[in-house]
Amino acid sequence: MMFTSKIQSRLLLIFSLVFGTSLAIAQSYPNRTVKMIVPLTTGSGADIAGRVVAKSLTETWKQPVIIENRPGAGGLIGTGVVVNSDPDGYTLLVQSASYAANPAIYKKLPYDPLRSLIDVAILGQTPYVMITAADGPYQTIRDLVIAAKSKPGEITFASAGVGSSTHLAAEYFNQMMGIKLIHVPYKGSPEAIQDTMSGRTAFYMAPLDTAIGQLRGGKVRALGVTSKTRNGAVPEIASVAEQGYPNFEIGLWFGVWAPAGTPAAVVKKINTDINQSMQDPEVKNAYETKGIKATPMSPTEFSKFVREEMAKYQKIAKEANIEPQ
Repeated sequence: MMFTSKIQSRLLLIFSLVFGTSLAIAQSYPNRTVKMIVPLTTGSGADIAGRVVAKSLTETWKQPVIIENRPGAGGLIGTGVVVNSDPDGYTLLVQSASYAANPAIYKKLPYDPLRSLIDVAILGQTPYVMITAADGPYQTIRDLVIAAKSKPGEITFASAGVGSSTHLAAEYFNQMMGIKLIHVPYKGSPEAIQDTMSGRTAFYMAPLDTAIGQLRGGKVRALGVTSKTRNGAVPEIASVAEQGYPNFEIGLWFGVWAPAGTPAAVVKKINTDINQSMQDPEVKNAYETKGIKATPMSPTEFSKFVREEMAKYQKIAKEANIEPQ
């Protein structure tokens, strides 16, 4: 009995020391620059959302929060940088839904998406907007679908890279419409928008926040947004659902991850402060202007959400007969 009591006392002491140390780390965090790695090009959806939140966190933490773009290989290069960094909360990953899509595209990732990183927080959600050349042949979704069915395997569509969420969102559209198109991957959204704008590709499932400038400038034509209903930032654009395709809905989201081993108290602090930043008037205004909706979640809720998204993209990739690379 006394032996058991001693063991319990030692375990309690160890727990207290560990918890106390973790709490102390969290209380002093951050005390230097925090780097947010965006494995996508400047101007991508994750880059835009990340910069908005980084600015707010810089003011909250009184420490610089900088964005570093490390594009390439469908986001794997930048993600790898974070996976291999110290698990102290000072190097974070800001990625889009592509984080959940990549396991469906690659046979073997250079990291374990379920173990190598910790799901910290969601930054927000936004619909895609199907864009086509302003002076192109497609006035409506129906025009595109009719043309694609008359010329199967001939019409092209753009994406921000193989395995990106924009790629699988377009494949989902093709599946729902019963059409077959040729995939043309680009380095990121800016390049995909540029070539779609020039008519080199028929359409691009663009994140709304990245294409909103071209839309307002009349440089591209919007065929529809992919949310069930219209988006407040562009209320003039009808949803795909209301154009005769009521079951169609797919969205984009952005999140933050930390290397495995990051103290739970630090993860909780980052999550709490990111969620609090959503109340910042500047963040609210920037989000509304770009068509991003804040949807705060706890780390546990975000983790569950990410896994559900992984399952969804696995299904889309399988039905599209996409061979993992």
